[in-house]
Amino acid sequence: MTATQAEPLWIAVAGKGGAGKSTVSGTLSRALGRLGHDVVAMDSDTMPGMCRSLGIAEPSGTRLMEAIEPADERRWRLRKGVGPVRTVQRCTTPAPDGVRLLQLGKVDADTDVAAFTGAALAFHEIVGKLGESRTARRWTLIGDLPAGPRHLAAGFASYARGALVVVEPTSQSVLAARRCARLAREHMGRPAWYVANKVRDDAGRRRLVRMLGEEPVAWIPHDPVVAAAERDGLAAITAAAGSPAVATIERLAADLDQRRLAGL
Repeated sequence: MTATQAEPLWIAVAGKGGAGKSTVSGTLSRALGRLGHDVVAMDSDTMPGMCRSLGIAEPSGTRLMEAIEPADERRWRLRKGVGPVRTVQRCTTPAPDGVRLLQLGKVDADTDVAAFTGAALAFHEIVGKLGESRTARRWTLIGDLPAGPRHLAAGFASYARGALVVVEPTSQSVLAARRCARLAREHMGRPAWYVANKVRDDAGRRRLVRMLGEEPVAWIPHDPVVAAAERDGLAAITAAAGSPAVATIERLAADLDQRRLAGL
């Protein structure tokens, strides 16, 4: 199977809050960009994270608002003639390594709740239609989902051909990860792969395999350099370039590229 014949690499990144989803999804997006992929990072998490892990400033306002209009006093809708491809072309923010970021938006004290709800509905509708577009099939989509399984269940990752579930070696993280994996596999009918993060030693590896009931596809070690980059709001792939954790995510990017060619 050639690259043009392969299924698109459309991956949602899920897991418990604090497990490292944004660091994994942002670093993975840029690593795939460096491998030649045309990456659209899909951020449906209303908390800050993916901008930092991509290495860009948070956009002012919700750019997705450019694709919607009021339907009446309370409801919003996509503008006429605006589909998923045009939305990505109009409403994404450029990031390093050729990555483009499509954000649902962030919630703060000044957020117009009605408009933000419209943006959320638009994001949901757009991601559900991406599979209908030949242009979109040439893109690589990497989605950063909010904590827990709710967005998987609600269809915000309906574009995904598979899910990476980030998990730490703690019982709470494993519980959330197993729920996410089960939703992807049983509700969405998609493959799900565990990515172990912040693993300190062999005892933690054995404990995690025992709790998950299967081997993760990647083992990202606890890495003080990456942890410092996260605290400083910096992109790990630049601030911690060459570190063990970043190198592991870069290998994961190459592995996903091969899985794409093999049909996942």
